Amino acid sequence: MIRHPKKLIVIGDSAVYGWGDSDGGGWCERLRRHWMKLPNSPIVYSLGIRGDGLEKVAKRWHQEWQCRGELRRSVPNGLLLSIGLNDTAKIGRQDGRPQLSSEAFKFGLERLLTQIKNQTTVMMIGLTAVNERAMPFSECLWYSNEACSIYEREIEETCLQLDIPFLPIHKTMMTNPKSQQWIQADGIHLNSEGHEWLFQKIMAWPSLIKWGHLE
Repeated sequence: MIRHPKKLIVIGDSAVYGWGDSDGGGWCERLRRHWMKLPNSPIVYSLGIRGDGLEKVAKRWHQEWQCRGELRRSVPNGLLLSIGLNDTAKIGRQDGRPQLSSEAFKFGLERLLTQIKNQTTVMMIGLTAVNERAMPFSECLWYSNEACSIYEREIEETCLQLDIPFLPIHKTMMTNPKSQQWIQADGIHLNSEGHEWLFQKIMAWPSLIKWGHLE
């Protein structure tokens, strides 16, 4: 019996797209290239769109996921979700309202993850740190590490509640003294070094290794 490689859909924002990594194309592209060298390793479809938050991903995930099964009457075997950073941004001023409140984010995330879980295996990663000294981004959006920490905690609690594998990123990144060197001058996007760090974390994630039968 021929064993077909598993298909992994990675959906998210500019981090999934790979923005900022002129060397390797981003952590997701680095993962795709790495897995291509391994026999029977998963096939990766990177579906990152700059600026996307929870609401936009919730509208597009199913249509994009459904049409990437490759084989007849098949759908991908898993979906890796990486969103939330854009939802944390406060609009107009440092104490303005966020793009999506943490309460609304948690409510919407629970609904989205439940929908995906009913269709396929779902995994999720946390948020990267930001450089607050570079704010505001695009002269109107204020990102903060305090907000990132709050939203990542909401992600972690929701994943725990739904028994979904979760990889914390923000609190791990913040404890590394080099982390601010991994962020571009705009304050929110990882540079090539940052994407390499994130790639290494994700590649070594036990939940992803187990899912992909990469032991």
